[in-house]
Amino acid sequence: MKLLLTGAAGFIGFTTAQILLARGDEVVGLDNLNDYYDVTLKQARLAILQKFPNFRFVKMDVADREGMATLFKQEKFQRVIHLAAQAGVRYSIQNPLAYIDSNVVGFANILEGCRHNGVEHLVYASTSSVYGANTKMPFSVHQNVDHPLSFYAATKKANELMAHTYAHLYNLPVTGLRFFTVYGPWGRPDMALFLFTKNILAGKPIDVFNYGNHRRDFTYVDDIAQGVVRAMDRPAKPNPDWNSDAPDPATSKAPYRLYNIGNNSPVELMKYIECIETNLGKKAIKNLLPLQAGDVPDTSADVDDLVQDVGYRPATPVEEGVRRFIEWYVGYYGK
Repeated sequence: MKLLLTGAAGFIGFTTAQILLARGDEVVGLDNLNDYYDVTLKQARLAILQKFPNFRFVKMDVADREGMATLFKQEKFQRVIHLAAQAGVRYSIQNPLAYIDSNVVGFANILEGCRHNGVEHLVYASTSSVYGANTKMPFSVHQNVDHPLSFYAATKKANELMAHTYAHLYNLPVTGLRFFTVYGPWGRPDMALFLFTKNILAGKPIDVFNYGNHRRDFTYVDDIAQGVVRAMDRPAKPNPDWNSDAPDPATSKAPYRLYNIGNNSPVELMKYIECIETNLGKKAIKNLLPLQAGDVPDTSADVDDLVQDVGYRPATPVEEGVRRFIEWYVGYYGK
């Protein structure tokens, strides 16, 4: 089928695109190639995708209303996977308006493009950060998520609400995917695994927040990408049993679904660091610091709905995922 994949030069977009291209889908990959992190890494990912004959790249910002409207009208996509976003909990504290432009205005442009051009299914990235102040573990899509702790999370919660209105008003099938701490080869340089590896190799201290007392549902990027593709293949449908007296946040009478994609196996941050040390053959110098503003101590994903509806469960052990990342990092950077 013919697909629009936004954020194609990004970490998850790049991995997802390879799965789609390998199975023969026609992918139009869109990215603005911004400098939030090293653009050469994005260009290197893009160079790999451009080797596929069924891939075309469009450099554009999703916040470009006229450009996006024209692209949708010209291309007539069957389905859309929207992964482009301004990411990062901490950066949203420093530069919140960037999140309005990309995550709110940009998402509205995606919804409008889908609405006016007969798109069969929109799959979009949400985040585990929407669970915010929730403490009941594991996090379930059937919980209310009304207490985000970062502006990034607030914009992603807004995406879920915006998607529901379009599903309700225009019968547009929409599926939101809440990703849990994604890691792996070609990862973002602002994320912990990348930063830890870089500093350990350089003999520099690593910043370990919450004094190392984090537990994270680290999820390998290939598992995330497989979940995205499988969800895309299954357009959202209305829930005939949805009850307005006891509204389920994850479903609706409209064609609307939310799923967690997580490894369903939380790992202590200190164990994660040990995995990195083992693969590098070098000990970390740890700079223990308090919990950062906007951060949460623990995450854990309930993936029962993903397993039941989509037939998929992420399963890569953190030891294997970290090993693959280190192998890629050393090869790519020649360390």
